[in-house]
Amino acid sequence: MEITKLQQEADEWIKKVGVRYFNELTNMAMLTEEVGEVARIIARRYGEQSEKESDLSKDLGEELADVLFVVLCLANQTGTDLQAAFDAKMKKKTERDADRHQNNKKLQ
Repeated sequence: MEITKLQQEADEWIKKVGVRYFNELTNMAMLTEEVGEVARIIARRYGEQSEKESDLSKDLGEELADVLFVVLCLANQTGTDLQAAFDAKMKKKTERDADRHQNNKKLQ
Protein backbone atom coordinates (compact mmCIF):
# COMPACT_ATOMS: atom_id res chain seq x y z
CA MET A 1 0.00 0.00 0.00
CA GLU A 2 1.29 3.44 -0.81
CA ILE A 3 1.93 5.88 1.99
CA THR A 4 -0.57 8.27 0.38
CA LYS A 5 -3.31 5.70 0.92
CA LEU A 6 -2.23 5.20 4.52
CA GLN A 7 -2.47 8.96 5.08
CA GLN A 8 -5.96 8.97 3.57
CA GLU A 9 -7.02 6.01 5.71
CA ALA A 10 -5.79 7.71 8.89
CA ASP A 11 -7.57 10.93 7.89
CA GLU A 12 -10.84 9.10 7.22
CA TRP A 13 -10.60 7.35 10.59
CA ILE A 14 -10.00 10.64 12.39
CA LYS A 15 -13.02 12.22 10.69
CA LYS A 16 -15.35 9.26 11.31
CA VAL A 17 -14.21 7.96 14.69
CA GLY A 18 -11.70 10.33 16.22
CA VAL A 19 -13.86 13.47 15.89
CA ARG A 20 -10.83 15.68 15.12
CA TYR A 21 -7.06 15.64 15.21
CA PHE A 22 -5.33 16.37 18.48
CA ASN A 23 -3.20 19.46 18.07
CA GLU A 24 0.31 19.03 16.71
CA LEU A 25 1.97 19.45 20.10
CA THR A 26 -0.23 16.77 21.65
CA ASN A 27 0.49 14.44 18.75
CA MET A 28 4.21 15.08 19.10
CA ALA A 29 3.99 14.11 22.77
CA MET A 30 2.00 11.01 21.81
CA LEU A 31 4.62 10.09 19.21
CA THR A 32 7.32 10.36 21.85
CA GLU A 33 5.31 8.12 24.15
CA GLU A 34 4.76 5.50 21.44
CA VAL A 35 8.44 5.51 20.44
CA GLY A 36 9.26 4.98 24.11
CA GLU A 37 7.05 1.89 24.15
CA VAL A 38 8.88 0.53 21.10
CA ALA A 39 12.21 1.28 22.78
CA ARG A 40 11.14 -0.57 25.91
CA ILE A 41 10.27 -3.71 23.96
CA ILE A 42 13.49 -3.58 21.93
CA ALA A 43 15.67 -2.95 25.01
CA ARG A 44 14.11 -5.80 26.94
CA ARG A 45 13.50 -8.34 24.19
CA TYR A 46 16.57 -7.78 22.04
CA GLY A 47 18.88 -5.81 24.32
CA GLU A 48 20.53 -6.58 27.61
CA GLN A 49 17.70 -5.61 29.96
CA SER A 50 15.67 -8.48 31.36
CA GLU A 51 12.08 -8.69 30.22
CA LYS A 52 9.48 -8.40 32.94
CA GLU A 53 6.51 -10.75 32.99
CA SER A 54 4.23 -7.82 32.13
CA ASP A 55 6.35 -7.07 29.02
CA LEU A 56 5.96 -10.54 27.50
CA SER A 57 2.49 -9.79 26.15
CA LYS A 58 3.58 -6.55 24.43
CA ASP A 59 3.37 -6.76 20.64
CA LEU A 60 6.18 -4.94 18.83
CA GLY A 61 4.16 -4.78 15.61
CA GLU A 62 1.26 -3.13 17.41
CA GLU A 63 3.55 -0.55 18.99
CA LEU A 64 5.25 0.19 15.66
CA ALA A 65 1.79 0.62 14.12
CA ASP A 66 0.97 3.15 16.86
CA VAL A 67 4.09 5.11 15.89
CA LEU A 68 3.11 4.97 12.23
CA PHE A 69 -0.43 6.14 12.94
CA VAL A 70 0.74 9.21 14.85
CA VAL A 71 3.31 10.01 12.14
CA LEU A 72 0.52 9.80 9.54
CA CYS A 73 -1.61 12.15 11.64
CA LEU A 74 1.21 14.66 12.01
CA ALA A 75 1.83 14.54 8.27
CA ASN A 76 -1.84 15.13 7.54
CA GLN A 77 -2.04 18.01 9.99
CA THR A 78 0.99 19.74 8.55
CA GLY A 79 0.20 19.16 4.88
CA THR A 80 3.17 16.85 4.41
CA ASP A 81 3.06 14.39 1.52
CA LEU A 82 4.91 11.49 3.12
CA GLN A 83 5.03 9.50 -0.12
CA ALA A 84 6.87 12.32 -1.90
CA ALA A 85 9.11 12.91 1.12
CA PHE A 86 9.93 9.19 1.43
CA ASP A 87 10.63 8.84 -2.28
CA ALA A 88 12.95 11.86 -2.20
CA LYS A 89 14.71 10.54 0.92
CA MET A 90 15.29 7.13 -0.65
CA LYS A 91 16.71 8.74 -3.78
CA LYS A 92 19.03 10.92 -1.69
CA LYS A 93 20.19 8.01 0.48
CA THR A 94 20.79 5.82 -2.55
CA GLU A 95 22.89 8.45 -4.28
CA ARG A 96 24.78 9.43 -1.13
CA ASP A 97 25.37 5.92 0.13
CA ALA A 98 25.86 4.09 -3.18
CA ASP A 99 29.29 2.77 -2.16
CA ARG A 100 29.50 3.82 1.46
CA HIS A 101 27.99 0.72 3.06
CA GLN A 102 29.53 -1.67 0.54
CA ASN A 103 32.97 -0.31 1.45
CA ASN A 104 32.37 -0.33 5.21
CA LYS A 105 34.64 -3.03 6.62
CA LYS A 106 32.56 -3.08 9.81
CA LEU A 107 29.60 -4.45 7.87
CA GLN A 108 31.49 -7.30 6.21
